[in-house]
Amino acid sequence: MSFTKNLGRFEDDMRTLREKRTEPDWSFCDYFMVQEELAFVFEMLQQFEDALVQYDELDALFTQYVLNFGAGDGANWLGSFCAPVRSWNGLGLRRPIDMEKREQIQRGQASLLDLRSYLFSRQCTLLVFLQRPWEVTQRALELLHNCVQELRLLEVSVLQGALDCWVFLSCLEVLQRIEGCCDRAQLEANCTHTVGLWAYASEKLKSLGSLCGLMSENGPNSEDLNRTVDLLAGLGTERPETAFSPLSPYKKLKEALSSVEAFERHYLDLTHAAMEMYRAIGRLRSARLVGKSLAEFYMRKGAPRRAEGFLQDALSCYVQEGWALPVTHTRTQVAQCQRLLQQTKDYLQTSALLAGDANLPEDKRRHFCQEILTYTNHISDSQGHKVVLSMSAFAQLRELQFRPAVTTVHVGAALQVELQLCSLMPVPVQLEQLSVSVHFSLERGGVGGRTNAGGGAKAQHHTGTVQFPMETTYGPSPDPRLPGPALQLQAVLDRSASDHTLNTAGVACKNVHLLLRRRGSSASLDTPSNSISAVTVDDGAQILKTSGVKLLPGNNSIVFTAPNCSLGCVCVAQSGEPGTYTLRQLCASVGRVQFLLPHIRPTVQYHTFSQQPQLTIQPLTETLLAGLQQKVKFAVVTGHYSVKKGDALQLSNTDAMVLLHSSSCPAQILSSTGELVGESVLSIQSSERVMSIALPLAPPYHSIEFQLEVLSHIPALPPRPQIQRLTNGEPHHARAKPCTRSDCAMTAIEQKVSVDCPWSIYSTPITLTFHVPFSAKHSLLSAGDRKYIQVCVQNVSEMNFHLAELSLTEREGTTLELQSLNDKTRQLVSSQHFSPVTAEASSFRPYLYEFQLESLSTLYSVKAEILPSPGAKHCHTGSLCWLEVCITRLAELSEAEREDTGLTENGDDYITKMLYEVVDDSSNWAVCGRSSGLVSIPVAVGTTHRLQMEVMPLFAGNLPFPTIKLFKYLPHFSTPTIQPETDGCLERDSVSLLEEQMEDSASIHSRGSVLSLGGSEPVRGPPLPRREPFSTGQVFYCSRGRQVLVLPGKDDHLLEVNVT
Repeated sequence: MSFTKNLGRFEDDMRTLREKRTEPDWSFCDYFMVQEELAFVFEMLQQFEDALVQYDELDALFTQYVLNFGAGDGANWLGSFCAPVRSWNGLGLRRPIDMEKREQIQRGQASLLDLRSYLFSRQCTLLVFLQRPWEVTQRALELLHNCVQELRLLEVSVLQGALDCWVFLSCLEVLQRIEGCCDRAQLEANCTHTVGLWAYASEKLKSLGSLCGLMSENGPNSEDLNRTVDLLAGLGTERPETAFSPLSPYKKLKEALSSVEAFERHYLDLTHAAMEMYRAIGRLRSARLVGKSLAEFYMRKGAPRRAEGFLQDALSCYVQEGWALPVTHTRTQVAQCQRLLQQTKDYLQTSALLAGDANLPEDKRRHFCQEILTYTNHISDSQGHKVVLSMSAFAQLRELQFRPAVTTVHVGAALQVELQLCSLMPVPVQLEQLSVSVHFSLERGGVGGRTNAGGGAKAQHHTGTVQFPMETTYGPSPDPRLPGPALQLQAVLDRSASDHTLNTAGVACKNVHLLLRRRGSSASLDTPSNSISAVTVDDGAQILKTSGVKLLPGNNSIVFTAPNCSLGCVCVAQSGEPGTYTLRQLCASVGRVQFLLPHIRPTVQYHTFSQQPQLTIQPLTETLLAGLQQKVKFAVVTGHYSVKKGDALQLSNTDAMVLLHSSSCPAQILSSTGELVGESVLSIQSSERVMSIALPLAPPYHSIEFQLEVLSHIPALPPRPQIQRLTNGEPHHARAKPCTRSDCAMTAIEQKVSVDCPWSIYSTPITLTFHVPFSAKHSLLSAGDRKYIQVCVQNVSEMNFHLAELSLTEREGTTLELQSLNDKTRQLVSSQHFSPVTAEASSFRPYLYEFQLESLSTLYSVKAEILPSPGAKHCHTGSLCWLEVCITRLAELSEAEREDTGLTENGDDYITKMLYEVVDDSSNWAVCGRSSGLVSIPVAVGTTHRLQMEVMPLFAGNLPFPTIKLFKYLPHFSTPTIQPETDGCLERDSVSLLEEQMEDSASIHSRGSVLSLGGSEPVRGPPLPRREPFSTGQVFYCSRGRQVLVLPGKDDHLLEVNVT
C-alpha cells in the first residue's frame, strides 16, 4: 500500500510538472528525466506496456512542440535542439539503455538526432520484451521519415549527406536487431514489415553514391573524396558492441564509401533484396519502382543494356495502369537508353511517342520530332530497309466518311473516302504518301440485287460515317460510356491521447482499391511498341493512296477518290468484280519511315454488287380496283445492262385485262441515287394482243420510269366457297355474317402479264392483284306459294359509285315472269351499270352478277296453333297447353321428286316420309311428350297431316311459338366406304332408325354409332337412314313470328308465423 501511495504521489507531481510546460523556464529535458523514472519503475515491475506508454507520451509531446515550432509557436527550450548536427552515427539498439545519450539529454546537450535515437532505443527494447518485433520496423520507418522533416522544420544545419548516412545506418541497425531476435523462417514470412527498410536503405545509399561520385563513369574526383572524408568523420568511432561484427552497419557504410566496386556491390545487394521481397509479397509496383531506380544507377554507370529491362518493365506497368506522368518520365529514360544502344527502330518509335506526348514541354517534343525527321532525311533508299512504326504515336484516326453516304453501291459507281486524322506531332510533317490497304472478298455483294448497307462494326454505317474511339499513348483507351468509380473521401484527424488536441488532419480515400486496381500480369499490353512488332505492311493488297499530304498539328482531312468502285486500287481491272472491300491498314510514309495502323477497328467495309436488269409494275394507288381504268408505274432498273437503240418491251394482253396508253407517254431516266438524268417520250405500238414499248437510251445502273393505264374486267361469277361436309356426308351450311364496308374484305383477282425484255430470252411473268369493289349476294324469299328474289350489291371499297339501270333476266328459258318491285324515285340497291362519282355520266360500265336458283316451288306449308287447356281462355305458366301442327301439301309431284329415294308407291299414289322436330331455342317452352317423330304423307295437293303435343309455358307474356322443323327422310341411304383409323374405331354422326320403331319413338335425335374395325381392309357399313333438309323455299312456315299471350299462374304460398 505504501508503494502504491508513493507511486500515485509521484504521478501527481509529474502531472503537475507537465502542466507547467507553458511557463518560460520549463524544460522538456527535465520533464523527460522525471517521466522516464516512472517508466523505469514499470519496467522493473515487468509492466512493459505501461512503461512503453510513458515513452510514447514523451514522443508525442516532443512531436507536438516541433509541429508548433513549424507553425510559428516555438518554446524556449527548443533552442538547444536547433544546434548544428555534428554526429550522425545512426540508431543504437544493442544496449538496453544508452547511458551516454541519456546523460546528454539530462545536461541539455543532446541534439535532435540524439534525443530521437535514445527515445527509439528505449521503445525498441520494450517492444522486444513484449514480443512485438514487427512493430519496431513500422515505428522505425515512421521515425526516419519524421526525423528528416523535423530537422527541416527546426531549420537545423546538417552537412549534405549526413542525414543519408544516419538513415542508412539506422535502417541496417533496426534490421540487424530484428534478425537477432527472430529466426530466418519468421523473417521470410514477415518480410512485409522489413521490406520498407531495405528499400529506404538502398535509396539512401544511392543518394550517397551520387553525392560522393561513386556512380559516375570516371569515379570520384577530389571534391567527392573530401566530401566522403567529412561524412565518415561524422560517424565517429564504432560502438564497442559492434566493433567485432564484420557485417555491422558502420563497417558496411564505411566500406561502401571507400571504393566504387564496394559501393556497387553493397547497393546491388540492397536493391535486389528489396525487389525480391516486394515481388514475394505481391507489391509489383514497388518492385518496379526499385527496378527503375536501379536502371538509373546503370545509366549513370554507362551500362544502358542492363538498364533497359528494368525501364521497360516499369514502363509497361505505368502504361497498363494509365499513369500519364510516370509514363512520360520513364519513356524519356527509355529513349535515352535506346539511343545509346543504337536501337534505331525502337528509338524512333519512342521518339514518336514522346513527340506526341502533351505532358512534355514543347521544346522537348520538337526535339524528338526532329530526331525522326533527321533520320528520314539522312537515310537514302540504298542505305537500309524501311522502318515500320506504330501510327498511334504519330497520328490517330478519328473519323471515316463515305461520299456519297452509303456503304453499298453498284460496280462502276464513283466513291470518295474522307479520313479525319489527328496529328500528334508538334510541327507540320510532309508525307510522301498516305495509303489505305483494302482486302477483297466475295462474302457479300454478288449478283442479283442490292444488299443491306453495313459492315462488321457497330458504327454509323447508315449515314456512311464511322467514328473511331479515342486512344491514349500511356494506357488503355477509356470507354466514355463506362465512367470510373467516384472518389469516396473521408477526413482523417489525429488527436492527442492525453488532451485530445488535434495533431494532424488529412484526407483518405475509402475506395482506393478500385481506383488503383492492378490488372493481371498475363494481360496483353496494347501499347504501340508491343503491338507493332508482329505486324507487317500488307504489300500484296489493293491500296488507296494519295501523295504530297502535309499533316498539320491537330485534325486533318484527307480525301481518297475511288472511281469505278475500285476504291482507288492500282489494278483497275479488278474494279468490276462485285464483293466486299475491307479497309485493313493505314500507312503514312515519311522517307524510310512508315507509320502503320495495323488494324482499322471497328471494321470498315464497302460492298459492291452487280445487279441484273429488273422490271417492276407498281400501282399508284394503295389497291387496284377491277372494272376501272387506273394508272400503274413501270420501273425498268437497267442493272449492268446498257439500254441501246431499238430495245423494246413486248407486253401481252389478256381477255380479262388490257393495257391502255395515251398518245404521248413520257418517261423519266433516273440515276442510282434517284436524281433525274433525262426525259423522253415513249414510242408505243399496240395491237389486239401485244403492246410494244420502245425504251429510251439509258446507261447501266439507271432506271426508266413511265406510267400506263390498266383495266381489269370484273368476273360475272364470284368465287364459290368450298362446301364443308360432316362425317356422315351432310353439307355444313355456314351462317352468313352481315358485313359493312369497314369489315368486308374485297375479293382479290390475280391477272398475269407476260413481258418480253431485250436483256433476256425468256418471258417475264408479272402478276397484278385487282380487287372487286362490289360484294353481291342474293336471297330467295317466300310468302306462301309466291316467291321474291332479292339481290344486294354492296360497295366494299373506299371509292363512291353511282348505280343505275337495274335489270334481272333469266338466261335459260322464259317460263318465269319477273316483275320489279323497286321504287323508281330512289337509287337502286342493285344494278348492272356503275360509275365512280367523279367520272362523267357517259362512263358507266356494266356489272354482271350471275346466280342460280333451284327447286323454287313451295311443297309444304307448316301451320301451328297453341290452345289453352280445356276450360281456360288463356294459357297460364306452369299449365299444359296443346300445340297443334298442320302439314299441308301445296304442289303436284314433280319429275325431280319422282327420282327421290324417299318415295314409296301405293297403287297410283306416292307416299313420302318426313321427319319433324319441335325445338325452343329461347327456352320459353317445355315440350312434354314427343318432340320429334316420323310422319307419312301422300303426295297430293291439299293433303294435310295433323300433329298434337303438349307444351308448357315457362314464362308469362307474349311468347313466340316454338320452332318447328321439317326434314326429308331417306330410309335406305348407303354409307360410303369407311377407312379404319389408327385405333381401330370410327365415330359417325348419323341417325340410326328402324321403320318398326319410328311410330313409337318419343324422341328422335342424332346418335353416334361406333363400328369396331379389326382388320386393315376397308369396311363398308350397312345402309342407314338419314335426314336431309329441304331446299330454300320448299317449306313455308306460316307460324314463324307469331306470339301467344301467356298469363301468370296462380301463386299459393303457405306462411308459418310463430308468435311468442
